[in-house]
Amino acid sequence: MAVPIAVLDCDLLLYGRGHRTLDRFKLEDVTDEYLESTYGFPRQFIYYLVDLLGASLSRPTQRSRAISPETQILAALGFYTSGSFQTRMGDAIGISQASMSRCVANVTEALVERASQFIHFPEDEATVQSLKDDFYALAGMPGVLGVVGCTHVAIRAPNAEDLSYVNRKGLHSLNCLMVCDARGVLLSAETHWPGSLPDCTVLQQATLTSQFETELHKDGWLLGDSSFFLRTWLMTPLHIPETPAEYRYNMAHSATHNVIERMFRTIRSRFRCLDGSKGTLQYSPEKSSHIILACCVLHNIALEHGLDVWSSPATGHMEQPEEEYEQMESIDSEACRIRQELLLTHFS
Repeated sequence: MAVPIAVLDCDLLLYGRGHRTLDRFKLEDVTDEYLESTYGFPRQFIYYLVDLLGASLSRPTQRSRAISPETQILAALGFYTSGSFQTRMGDAIGISQASMSRCVANVTEALVERASQFIHFPEDEATVQSLKDDFYALAGMPGVLGVVGCTHVAIRAPNAEDLSYVNRKGLHSLNCLMVCDARGVLLSAETHWPGSLPDCTVLQQATLTSQFETELHKDGWLLGDSSFFLRTWLMTPLHIPETPAEYRYNMAHSATHNVIERMFRTIRSRFRCLDGSKGTLQYSPEKSSHIILACCVLHNIALEHGLDVWSSPATGHMEQPEEEYEQMESIDSEACRIRQELLLTHFS
């Protein structure tokens, strides 16, 4: 006759009481090389995350063996940087695959809660000017407050009937709109847009647009590629440059805008859960969006801690679908005037 079990602790059932339990795993017991190779980050960075997220990850629980914040963070970092819930990752810290999944969910939400703390445009004049100076030093493009672009991240199909997430390549994805500075620090990240939406539509509907049209800096602009419309606050390249000044403008624009492509490669390389090499994110669009945003937060924290080496291109299978750019010149006469003035003033 079956014996009912009132409370199941999957880690206890899988490993037993004699196993090296999750609360016995200590960072000081392993080498720096092990931490970086297994979890993608050095010891001091992990300690910082424990201090930052510890209170959120120590919520009361009815389970007798609550997983420590330290272990939850290691589990989440293991997933973000490897893209896998493989048994060996859980074995390393003594937890099951089911507990790994819970840890990723907990840490992801804790990071998302702090997104505005780490991803935002500068507000004080000195920092804004420094932002412009850094961009100008790259290729001589003045007044740049950030470079904007979109990238796709593959996700599991929500359901057979929902085609809104099917992109131009026939794959399910989220189209993520991001802005970064000259170092690759993210200033804005909107990670929830369905993959079927073209970049120009995403920007049109984005919070970023309402911010720049109603609130943010009037003395500078973002740089966007040809998938976007020219706006008073968004400078795009000329489709058919004719004069030397127009060619110089386009070359400076391209060299400066390339920063965001490098940033996309860096994030995919560091967070392999996003690069498609381990398959799609096996979550709903909402949860997948939160995982992407959590990785963006970690990217900025890493840069803040000096972990700012530009990475080589990732080898994943999910690349941004190629857009068939149409001629998307703005009918905004003021935007055209501003770009023409920029051409005459700085590139003639």
